[in-house]
Amino acid sequence: MNQQEIDSGKGLAIVSYLALIGIIIAYFLNNDKKNAFTSFHLRQSIGLWLMFHLLGFVASSFDSWGVTSGFYLFFCILFIYGLIGAIAGKLQTVPLLGELFQKWFANIGR
Repeated sequence: MNQQEIDSGKGLAIVSYLALIGIIIAYFLNNDKKNAFTSFHLRQSIGLWLMFHLLGFVASSFDSWGVTSGFYLFFCILFIYGLIGAIAGKLQTVPLLGELFQKWFANIGR
């Protein structure tokens, strides 16, 4: 991947981390271009949002301030980590599950 491809896909990569609507926007705008950098970060953000909602359902069943605040802090750090990687133009996976997200959502962006 060259620097021109990273620069052209950086905007949509950043948008994909902003919210669920950002994933939809980035996905459909990247469908025409098939930018590899945007696709990489799109897979990361889809994985993060899915895990956030799935684990959020589990965390909400606990009636503990510590569990829910730890949950939100953990995902906030992961989202910021991914967003900083997109802004910096790096292909770094999020810790713990980033490699799995790339495998699970391999068909997105190809």
